Amino acid sequence: MSIHTQTLGEVLDRLAVKGSLYEVVDPDDKKLRCYACAHQCLIKEGRRGICQVRFNEGGVLRVPHGYVGALQVDPIEKKPFFHLLPGTDALSFGMLGCDFHCDFCQNWLTSQTLRDDAAGVAPQVISAQELVQLALHYRSGSIASTYNEPLITSEWAVEVFKLARQAGLRTLYISNGNATRAVLEFLAPWLDGYKIDLKTMRDATYRRIIGGVLQHVLDTIRWAHELGMWVEVVTLVIPGMNDSNDELWDAARYIRSVSPDIPWHVTAFHPDYKMTDVGHTPVETLLRAAEIGTEAGLNYVYAGNLPGRTRNWEDTRCPKCQTTLIRRRGFHVVENQIGTKGICPNCQTPIPGIWT
Repeated sequence: MSIHTQTLGEVLDRLAVKGSLYEVVDPDDKKLRCYACAHQCLIKEGRRGICQVRFNEGGVLRVPHGYVGALQVDPIEKKPFFHLLPGTDALSFGMLGCDFHCDFCQNWLTSQTLRDDAAGVAPQVISAQELVQLALHYRSGSIASTYNEPLITSEWAVEVFKLARQAGLRTLYISNGNATRAVLEFLAPWLDGYKIDLKTMRDATYRRIIGGVLQHVLDTIRWAHELGMWVEVVTLVIPGMNDSNDELWDAARYIRSVSPDIPWHVTAFHPDYKMTDVGHTPVETLLRAAEIGTEAGLNYVYAGNLPGRTRNWEDTRCPKCQTTLIRRRGFHVVENQIGTKGICPNCQTPIPGIWT
């Protein structure tokens, strides 16, 4: 069969390799339990997990490997990471598939592959070595797994990240946070930064619109922090879904309970995918969310996606003396007084993050 007559699913299956993030539950019936994400799918022979890209073939879990569905160089602030090599670029690669089905997904063309007939792009075969060489060629400071859900392609990410670390690159996940403790421990030796989406503080919304469980994401934030990853949390503030004062307070208080030094990004929604009947997030809503985060005791709160319109909420300020340390407009760093030292030059307060 030529590649031109194969379905996208057949192409992806041919690129799959034996995974490691699973256990055999029933050797006789060849049933497997995958633990790449918190769904922990029980997969019968010949069937797929919820993500659609991890599947049971003859009692062996086959997983994505050796391709990208999206590849580009982004400012690290776009991920967004504000306390990790500010002003540098990240070589950003994505594969295909996701374990969530968010109605408002802004990367649905890649993430909803094999779930939505309108989604899917042709995979580009590439090796881990070639990805790292591209990052070095474009003088990126880091390499990021993004655009789809990286948890479901963690075996491939670790293969890439091991080489990236040897080349002096930082390694990043841009994730929905639907992790298991096991996958985080698998990633921890090789992963520097973990951006987690905290999409809502209402479990019913997670189950109905997103396809997940709130507690799993809350656990991931805590576990990733405990395992020493640099964590930044993002909440896309969607009018009428998660923008009430109560819910924003709940999110801020939870993050604060893990660490007041975890940056919280509250970002503006724009209509996309299946949620085109909801308007853009007003700037006033983001300002209110940012103020709530600060009042809740978070030291670093940022308002994003509306460059130049959120007062000084794009900037990093010293929590002790309030000196502006990093001035930003959108994804562009205008001024950086921290440099690689990670301290406030005015009062010598250490500023948590990864600066070198």
